[in-house]
Amino acid sequence: MNIWFYLFFITLCVLAYLILKVVMIKREIKNMNASFSNIIKSDTNQLITVGTNIKEMKKLASSLNVNLKELRRLELEYKNGNQELKSSMTNISHDMRTPLTAISGYIELIKETDDALKKQEYLKVIERKTEELIALTENVFDFAKTVDRGETIEKEPCLLNELLEETLANYYSIFREKGIVPEIRICEQKVYRNVNKNSMIRVFENILSNVEKYSNGNFKVKLETTGKIVFSNEATSLDGATVQKIFNRYFTVESIPKLNGLGLAIAKQLVELNGGSIKAEYRKENLVIDIQL
Repeated sequence: MNIWFYLFFITLCVLAYLILKVVMIKREIKNMNASFSNIIKSDTNQLITVGTNIKEMKKLASSLNVNLKELRRLELEYKNGNQELKSSMTNISHDMRTPLTAISGYIELIKETDDALKKQEYLKVIERKTEELIALTENVFDFAKTVDRGETIEKEPCLLNELLEETLANYYSIFREKGIVPEIRICEQKVYRNVNKNSMIRVFENILSNVEKYSNGNFKVKLETTGKIVFSNEATSLDGATVQKIFNRYFTVESIPKLNGLGLAIAKQLVELNGGSIKAEYRKENLVIDIQL
């Protein structure tokens, strides 16, 4: 009789324990659900907490918190992207409107004058502004093509020494006209990398184009045997905070109207498509762009 009583008592205790645990779990689930709803609805970094030592509940809370952090990261990325898109549209609209306004103005001046020399002068300005507009449009188109992360490019063994030398040679007359004397240090050892030739030439051209636009006069480029290429030029109108944004799409430095991030954004995309990395730093009033292939 006593044995059955003890068995009944033990069973009752176990049942009471299980019921208590189920009640605690239900309460925690209810609290967690309320916390989750409040966190989702509000702009907060708060995480879900549990008031019990039940292992399963702690594991569930931990899993939910991981997903909450990821959700916040994606939300922030979306907000930043949306803001960047608005800023991009504003910048590119301004960049396009400027040459268009100038072209329109000079067309009116041509209509109003009978002076052949002035007409010729105005036509040259219109031609220059048209070229600027075409270049900007091409940059937008090129960026639209390269921004697709699923894009693949055909690669082949290329001699970086030659690619860099050829691109620099094409800019010789431009640098000379601007008073820029480049200091070129290309290693004697042949550096081959499996890349897309045309895209890497475009990368070098985009960087050199920006050097031509806002360099204070000096410019250095170095190719190391490791496949690292360093471009450096004095740029006192920049600063560290600005340089951190220099690869952003359509980023424009207000003090340098000709500088926008399309060319460098394209360069970044192309370098990454070729399996390399690119970064920019501001060192002692010099803009330094490192490419590692």
